[in-house]
Order: sequence, then C-alpha cells, then structure tokens
Amino acid sequence: MDIVYWIIIIALFVVAFGGLIYPIIPSVLFIVGGFLLYGVFFSFEELNIWFWLITALFVILLFVADYFANLLGVKKFGGSNASIWGSTIGLLIGPFVIPVAGIILGPFLGAILGELLFNKKDMKAAVKIGFGSVVGLFSSVVAKAIIQAIMIVCFLIFI
Repeated sequence: MDIVYWIIIIALFVVAFGGLIYPIIPSVLFIVGGFLLYGVFFSFEELNIWFWLITALFVILLFVADYFANLLGVKKFGGSNASIWGSTIGLLIGPFVIPVAGIILGPFLGAILGELLFNKKDMKAAVKIGFGSVVGLFSSVVAKAIIQAIMIVCFLIFI
C-alpha cells in the first residue's frame, strides 16, 4: 500500500505544478494536501510544528509573490487597476476559452480591454500594458514554481 500512497502524494504535487499553467487549480492546496495525506497515510511525527510554520510562511510567500509579480509587470508598463483586473480575469478565463494559447492571450487581452474600456488609453499604450501583464504572468509562474519546489524539498528533508 505504501507505493499507492506515494503515487497519490506525488500526483497531488504534479497537479500543483499543473496549476502554474491553469491558474484555476489552487496549487498550494494540492501541495499542502500532499503533506496532509503523508501524515494520514504514514505519520505526522516527522511533520512537526517547525515544518508547519515553514509551510505556512511559504504559502504566504506564494500569494505575495503571485500578487506582486503581476502587479509589478502591469505597473512597470504603465497599467492601472483596470488592467490588473482585466489581466486577472483574462488569466482565469483565457485557458478555457482558448485552450493552450489562452494562458498568454487571456491576461494580454484582459489588460488591453481594461485599459481601453475604463481608462480610455490609446491602442499602442494598451498593447504595451498587455505585454506587461504577460511579463508579470511569467515572472509569477517562475516565482511560484521555485517556491513550490522548495516546499516539496523541505517536505522531503523533514521526512
């Protein structure tokens, strides 16, 4: 049964990394779920208070990194709150409306529409801001991938 348990735990970790491509998947919940299942299947003894405190800090860091990477990407290219909201909505809807390319086109088009509709920017400025949203998205994905990998490595160290 141990092999089955490990397959389930590893599958949760893999799904968590899938959340980097499909942001509707709550990556951090799958990682923490893998940790909790390890405790249920094997033992919580190795996963002491220090492990959970470190995990909590990484969870907070994930949310902060995600938010600020997107914010900085849009703001650096002259975007406003409208483009941030547009980018976020596009990020959530894009992959489902336009499979594969929607992960990039969603935030790009969302930021452009946000600026065109709510701030009356010209097309050139809106496209520049849309590009900034994509830069922010990729920065966020890289940061989250690194943090998630570190969380899993910490888990493996503790067990």
